[in-house]
This record gives sequence, structure tokens and C-alpha cells, in this order.
Amino acid sequence: MEHIRTPKVENVRLIDRSSGQRKASTGTLYLSATHTIFVENNPETRKETWVLHSMVSSVERPPTIPAGSQLILRCKNFRVYQILIPQERDCMDVYSSLVRLSRPEKYSELYCLSFNPNVNKEEREESWNFIDVMADYKRMGVPNNLWVHTAANSEYRVCDTYPSELFVPKSATPAIIVGSSRFRSRGRFPALSYFHQDTLAAVCRCSQPLSGFSGRCQEDEMMLQAVMKSNPGSEFIYVVDTRPKLNAMANRAAGKGYENEDHYTNIKLQFIGIENIHVMRSSQQKIIDVGEMKAPSMTDFLWGLENSGWLKHIKAVLEAGVFIARAVADEGVSVLVHCSDGWDRTAQACSVASVLLDPFYRTIKGLMVLIERDWVSFGHKFSHRYSHLDGDPKEVSPVIDQFLECVWQLSEQFPCAFEFNERFLTAIHTHVYSCQYGTFLGNCQKERRDLRLHERSHSVWPQLWKDRAEYINPLYKAELSQSQGVLRPNTTPYCFKMWKGLYNHVEKSTPPRQTPSDYLTAVREESQQLEEELTNHQERIAALTGKPITWEKIEVPRRRTSHLWQKHCGPDPPTNYTHPITSCAQDNDQALSKPFNQNAQTKDPALTLPLGLYTHLKSQDTDDLSACSDLESGVADLSSRSSSGGYESKDSDPNETAFISA
Repeated sequence: MEHIRTPKVENVRLIDRSSGQRKASTGTLYLSATHTIFVENNPETRKETWVLHSMVSSVERPPTIPAGSQLILRCKNFRVYQILIPQERDCMDVYSSLVRLSRPEKYSELYCLSFNPNVNKEEREESWNFIDVMADYKRMGVPNNLWVHTAANSEYRVCDTYPSELFVPKSATPAIIVGSSRFRSRGRFPALSYFHQDTLAAVCRCSQPLSGFSGRCQEDEMMLQAVMKSNPGSEFIYVVDTRPKLNAMANRAAGKGYENEDHYTNIKLQFIGIENIHVMRSSQQKIIDVGEMKAPSMTDFLWGLENSGWLKHIKAVLEAGVFIARAVADEGVSVLVHCSDGWDRTAQACSVASVLLDPFYRTIKGLMVLIERDWVSFGHKFSHRYSHLDGDPKEVSPVIDQFLECVWQLSEQFPCAFEFNERFLTAIHTHVYSCQYGTFLGNCQKERRDLRLHERSHSVWPQLWKDRAEYINPLYKAELSQSQGVLRPNTTPYCFKMWKGLYNHVEKSTPPRQTPSDYLTAVREESQQLEEELTNHQERIAALTGKPITWEKIEVPRRRTSHLWQKHCGPDPPTNYTHPITSCAQDNDQALSKPFNQNAQTKDPALTLPLGLYTHLKSQDTDDLSACSDLESGVADLSSRSSSGGYESKDSDPNETAFISA
């Protein structure tokens, strides 16, 4: 509170464009130790806008205009708030306060550590046990006769940025582990990230070797040999260096570098080419600028998108995951992944590969487990990368942002394969930056233990799970082949889109529209409610008459759909749908070959359609493909609708023109 110069300012005007607001609201601005709070003067609504200080990325002070002094709050989740304060002195006080409050210097200033930890003590303790990474390894079938648990890193003796519980090849002795650790940057030796039970291939992770131009280590060579032996069906392993080859070669001058294939005779080295954190930081700033363009022309938008290079980087991360997934699932070859220190690009590649390989990680609970394992547990530098504390700006980089966007890009190609929707991904993104919970604080497991976060804060996962009804994807079909098998995305450039839902929060002229997924969710909830009401009415009628109520169903055949299988609406070509397509087409052919009154006797509820609806579908040449496969023809129709409101509106108050344009 000592950093707050003025706790309250009246007659403040605020615009939050990301909420579809087109006219400034007038109210009172409050500054607390953790939040900036704006309360409207309107007695009917009294709408409150709360902004966490830890979510504020920057505070800008544009030139003063006749109506007052301006402030622009840019948040880490890319929301932008414009504030107009009547008096310049008040504006200066608010500006100075926000600059200091948005740059905490120690963890105790963060929101999640600012309240009494003994409140809801049992709930807090339970929240940290909600996600169990060891249970996920057990689900994979680990430990087994190939991979075993090692106590080598208990109390973080070998590597202080690794978790204390790790799995290594059975033939890797403690001496081999320690020797390999000494030869790897930051001591991050090869350890198991994901085990594929069908092929017995594994995804392991580590950091770059300290090889220089000619250095070698017998224990490290034995460690990689042990990784290969843990997969009986393969005679080599892939070593995936996620860096551009030139960058890896440059590191050799500093005594680091990459594996020499002359020394490691059982490896195949593969460079991917994901750029470093500094390139990514600059690229994201450019994509943010694209999202904040005011009425851009198509040329300006496309030029800005191309100049940012952002989608090129997303493509590189996704292709790293695709390479690993193909090696594990198709070739049955284990993969060792590293970058420089093994906590940025390595986490991206391993986690994307896991999403592609395992349907579990495409569920709400599964994605939580994946992030907890490959990001939180394995030592991603959350506090440095996402500027939780005031520190070196060169350490900041949108590493997990890119992973979440890769998942979003995959969900766009496979709309029925993910249990969660876009809102779930943006919620995780927000909590990574917000410091509202202790899950994403600190840079490694040891640092979190030293901070006693389990005793002083709550975990975010139970809260997200509690709100999971908001994050359900109505198109998710767990029983379909794309949901159960390995995802094989198309990585050609035209398949990548700008994530408008995350980056484009500045819409001047149109309010936000309901997304197709929200619309489908509402329709499903309404249908369920109507079915419940119908059941209640049936029970009441039966109770009054003493007789059960039976409803006669009119069965109508659907149109023939087999000729449409050659047409695919999504970016990814259909993947081996021979059997379900054939059976579905045969069923339709048989149905169409019968007279209408014969079809009316069928027992297939999928063919039950009201006659008027059938006629409408026939006239519109629309086909119900949902019962046949996961090609999502209907999804493409929904997603092709315009996201704009179809009209443009202008702010009604002429006195706000200068404020808004600023």
C-alpha cells in the first residue's frame, strides 16, 4: 500500500475494447495493493472492472487532450484499457503508482502470496494434490522392465532444476547418470518424458552436451546407449536438436554444442530450427501490433502478419512435435530432445509430441497433467520468461504461449479431437501471467519448495476443473478415430491461422459475436432442457391416466452421402476412413433403395427426422455426416460464417472522439 499515491479518483472515463465496449463509461477508479478497480457510476448496472497489477505489461501516458489526461494499460493477455482522468495531478499519481505496482520486486508482493495461507487450509492442501504426475507415468506403464525410477536426484543433488523423481533406462547406473549430468549443460541429463506403450519407444529430454569442438564423455555415451537399449525394437535413437544448426555450431566456441555422431555411433542427429527466446519475443510484439491495428487494409494486415514471422515460428514448433511423434509411433524409434539448456524449446517439442501421440492429453485433465509434467515439474523458467518479478527484460519470452497456440492450431484442424475449447487455452494463458495462483511461480521445483508455495498459495488446476463446463468443446467425440489415434496434422503454410481470439482484443466497431462452439453448446443445453421437460410431462400424464405414454416416431431416410467423401472441407486430407465411410455409404444406399414406408419401420434412431426438416435438408443439399466419421463437414460450414457483426457502428458521443482515437 505504501506505493499508492492516491487510492481513489472520481469522474474517470474508461474504455475496454476487448469486451465490445464502444462508448466510454464514467465512474470511480480505485487502487488497491493487488488490483486496479473501476466502478461505473450508473446506479442500474454498477459494473466493476478488476485488473490485476501483475497482469499489467506496460503503462503508457499519451499527450494530454482537452478532456483530460490519458493512460493506456496494456495487459499480458493482450487486453487494452484506455483511461481518461480529469486532473493531470491525479493522472500522474495513478501513473506512478501503477508503474511500481505492476513491477513487483519480490514474491511476497504477488497476489497469490498476499493473503493468509491458513484460510481454507484443507482446500489449499487438496488443491496441490489434484494433479499427480507419477500417476500419469503409471498410466503409461512406467516403471517397467525397461524404465525405472531413480533416486539419484533426490534432494536435487544431481540437477537442481530437475524434479526429484525421475525415470531413466534400467541399465543406467547412478555413476552413468552422474557422469552424464556433468557433461550436460546445467546438469540436465537424459530423462524420460513420455513412454509409448504400443511401440515401446520413448521421448526423453536433456540439455546440450558440453562437447565444444572435440570433447566427449564416456558416461554420456553410455547413457544414450542405455536409452537405445530401453527400446528392444530399435538399433538407434534420434537426437533432436531443436535449435537452428548455425546456433548450435556457434555454441561449440563456448565449449557447448551438439552430439558428435562419430562418438555416439547409435544416434541420428536431426536439427529442427526453432529460433531462440530473443527472436520469439520480438516476433510476438509484432503480432500484437498486428492485432491492435485500427481498421487496417488487407495489404497492411498481411504485410504485418508476414513481417512478424510469428506463424513461421509456430510452424517450426509444430513440425518438431510432428517429427518426434512420427518417429515414436510410425518408426518405433526413441527420441532424445534438447535445445541449449533444455527448458524452453525442449518443453515445446516434447509436449506438442505428447498431444499428437496420446488422446489423454487432448482432454481437460490430460492437458493439465501435461503442463504440470513437461513445464512445471521439469523446470521451465516461469518467473523469468513471463516477468513475474521486475528483472532482466531479455529473459522474457512467450515460450508457453507458442505451445498453447500449437494446441489451438491443432484444434482448428481437428475440431472433434479435443475435449476443451479455445476458452480453456486462453484461461491457462491468463493464469500463467496473472500470479493469482502459485502453480506457475518460480523457475523449478526446488525453488518452489524453498518458497513454500504449497503452504502459502493455492494451485490453479482445481479451479479450472471446477469451471470445466465453460471449457467443454461441444464437437468433441471421444469415440472417433481422430480422437483415439495419433494426430497427423497438415503443416503446409496455408493451414496456419492468426489466433484472433488471443491477439485481436481491439475491435472498435463491432461487439463480439457468439462463436460457433458457444452456439452449439447453447443448442445442446436447450435440447437437454427440453428433453427433461418432456420426460417430466410424460411422467405427469402417466400418473394422471395410469397408462404409460408411448410416442410414435416417423423414420425418414437421409440423402445419399457417398459421393461427398471426395470433398474435404478442412485443411488436412482425410486419414484412412475406408471402413467407416464404406459402411456408412452402404447403410445409406440400403436405406434409399427401400420405399419410404419401409424406411419408416427401421429401428435406427439416427434416421429419425421430421418430414419438414428432411425436405429442407434435401432442398439445401445438406448431408448429415456426423454419424459416419470425423471429417467435420458441418464444422467447416459453421466456421466459415463471418465473425463480424455485418455492420459498423460509430461512437455516439462526439466529445469522446479524441480520447478514442488516441
